[in-house]
Amino acid sequence: MPSFVYDALSPSFERHRPLPQEAAEAIRAAILGAAAAAAQRPRLLDLGAGTGRIGRPFAAAGDDYVGIDLSFGMLREFKRRCGERRGRTPCLVQSDGQLLPFRDATFDAVILIQVFGGMRGWRHVLAEARRVSRPAGVLITGRTVAPADGIDAVMKQGLAQILDEMNVRRDETNAWNDAQRWLESTARTCQHEVAAAWPAERTPRSFLERHRTGARFSLLPESVRVEALDRLGSWAAANFGSLDTMFSEQHDFELQVYTFWER
Repeated sequence: MPSFVYDALSPSFERHRPLPQEAAEAIRAAILGAAAAAAQRPRLLDLGAGTGRIGRPFAAAGDDYVGIDLSFGMLREFKRRCGERRGRTPCLVQSDGQLLPFRDATFDAVILIQVFGGMRGWRHVLAEARRVSRPAGVLITGRTVAPADGIDAVMKQGLAQILDEMNVRRDETNAWNDAQRWLESTARTCQHEVAAAWPAERTPRSFLERHRTGARFSLLPESVRVEALDRLGSWAAANFGSLDTMFSEQHDFELQVYTFWER
């Protein structure tokens, strides 16, 4: 995904995709626990750090943390939000994950949180993540998981049908499953953990507002985006009674922790 897309989305990114502070702290604790076998004070690389939803607790605690992202706008928002909380300014680096500016065996843990999505060069990113990992280090992937039958999933299905009816070609690349299969096939060990869970309230309207700022959706022509969301809004109002009908769901944050054979 072009970095300029995320530059444009960075100011509103967390408004539409919030992560509770308690969940972010729990994720930090789980990551530090996973890296504890590698080092007492592990050096951490957050590859795809974004606006710092995951990284800010590390920065605030003074951990040996480095955040990297291709989008300067995302990193600028990360730094701004750290300043608002008067926390320590983290080490942030703008760079492509396919060519990391670090020496071999630099980090005890490399973190890749919700970075795959439409990524086409995921093999190169994972190869670089392995290169900069120390022999005893860990590679950690993670993402937020909403109910498969939740309102977001239903709205996504409705939108997909509308775009099909409009004969709109969509980029449906999702590298998550491919990347996970590759990691599982090459890793020495793989441990799955639900690091955090929290109640979330969702409405059809909140989906429409959030999806309007989606990275891949924003690449469609504006006329297509407007028509598709207008039609989706009408469909949702008819099916749910109101765009403001509230749905309460549980969201989980899943981590996968990988260790590898020494190279």
